[in-house]
Amino acid sequence: MKKVLTPDQFPKIRPATAQDVGHMHAMLREIARVTDSLDKFTSTKEDILRDGFGDIPAFHALIGETNEGMPLAMCLYFDSYSTFRGKAGIYIQDLYVDSSLRGGGFARYLFSHVAAHAKRTNRHYIRLSVDAENMTGQKFYRKIGMKPAVSERIFVLDGPALATLAAEVDLMEEQG
Repeated sequence: MKKVLTPDQFPKIRPATAQDVGHMHAMLREIARVTDSLDKFTSTKEDILRDGFGDIPAFHALIGETNEGMPLAMCLYFDSYSTFRGKAGIYIQDLYVDSSLRGGGFARYLFSHVAAHAKRTNRHYIRLSVDAENMTGQKFYRKIGMKPAVSERIFVLDGPALATLAAEVDLMEEQG
């Protein structure tokens, strides 16, 4: 069992910058490897740079790094809105903590920074999805107070199906 770290032993947490793109991409690739999803991982460093650090960022991220500046953790998230709640929230897309920090309380510390950001920016909830086979992640999320949304299912429209559906607009406009 790992020793629980005290906050003064945790890596420092800061907002990600464009200089972090290489490390962020490596952490995302590691998530894909661990979840046996490398075949689906097509993201590039250029994608992360363009979409996270351009004029209108599509996401925000926090980085956990050593005193020497080596990134060991990341939480990538973006704004969300619930029409049922009538409130804004945050959706966590990816949470990565290096194996050297797992089990010592750092993931909770990193997550608490996202929760503090949510409160500061008038966001009222945090949502995420977790791989169905990731029992360690599910246990962690329950432990910090998250509840599974058992009445919901995630659906994805992408690739050829997205292109086909989008093309229907042109077809309808041509006919109309």
